Amino acid sequence: MTQTAAPSLSAVPRARIRPRHVMVAASFVVLVILPTILAGWYLWTRAADRYISRVGFSVRTEELGSAIEMLGGIAELSGSSTNDTAILYSFIQSQELVEDANRALDLRALWTKGNPDVDPIFVYQPPGTIEDLVDYWGNMVKVYDDETGLLELHVQAFTAEDAQRIARFIYDQSSEMINRLSAIAREDATRYAREELDEAEERLKNAREALTRFRNETQIVDPSASVQSQMGLLSSLQMQLAQALIDLDIQRQTSPDSDPRITQFERKIQVIQTRIAEEREKLGFSGGEAATGRTEAFADLVGEFERLSVEREFAEQAYTAARAAYDASVAEARRQSRYLAAHVRPTLAESAERPMRLTILALTVLFSFLSWAILVLAAYALRDRR
Repeated sequence: MTQTAAPSLSAVPRARIRPRHVMVAASFVVLVILPTILAGWYLWTRAADRYISRVGFSVRTEELGSAIEMLGGIAELSGSSTNDTAILYSFIQSQELVEDANRALDLRALWTKGNPDVDPIFVYQPPGTIEDLVDYWGNMVKVYDDETGLLELHVQAFTAEDAQRIARFIYDQSSEMINRLSAIAREDATRYAREELDEAEERLKNAREALTRFRNETQIVDPSASVQSQMGLLSSLQMQLAQALIDLDIQRQTSPDSDPRITQFERKIQVIQTRIAEEREKLGFSGGEAATGRTEAFADLVGEFERLSVEREFAEQAYTAARAAYDASVAEARRQSRYLAAHVRPTLAESAERPMRLTILALTVLFSFLSWAILVLAAYALRDRR
């Protein structure tokens, strides 16, 4: 039986370090080890500590109920709408707020406390333009929305007190902005009703002044009452005339025509008839001159008084309706009063949370290694294609 000879180890060529191996090792040192060392050196020796102040808030809407519910202290609180959250988010990131904060707090001074000469990467580089300050604001002020209307604000600074001051300023300005928008909304909701109420009030004022002027000129408070009084007097005179005529007829039947009593009755009848004529004339035309020096028909005065009275009544009804509409619009506007409510007040940090040195260093190692590995694989792929 033939035995197979075992392979000789001396036949396998010994591995040798080739130039490409040296290049791979050198590239690893340059692309991975050196960036890691530089990143660690910068993070632990030059990067300034940054403190974070957190504040959580939301736009709340308090919908008031009816008067009875208000007496019972019943009110419904609802959360903020998407529009309110979007408006607030945009306002916090706006240049207007950055300018206000810079005027009030001097942001450039606060954000250069970390010494930009030592830490040129994380510290603000003064003086810079307002656009530079807005960009740096975007890095130092972060707004987080959990899609439920609750906003959380993270504000960074190089001291804990400065971070809290900036966070408190942002919250105060945001609250003022929401209150201002709420006031504008109430004004818009009640403007039309207010204009209608002003017009109705002016019409009522003019109607009352016209009626008062009519009474002053005619010296008559109520022409209808005057007519009734005149009609009563006229009826009384007619009754007296009828009685006087009856008495005259009786006297003529029992006495001669030369009897003085007949003459007396005739004179009485003449006086009553004259008086009746005068009273009838008063019902058609005013017997005396008015304050303006004109004589006017009493019927015309009654008609003018009725017209002015109708205008006043209509103006009063219009004013009552306009007032009710205005009160309803004001009540509806007050039913929804928006305000900013903080569920987390601006915090004061006790330790620095930024920069996240270990995280940044780990990411540096990861991306450096991935970059190096991709380059090495690409180089070997090109070599194998030759």
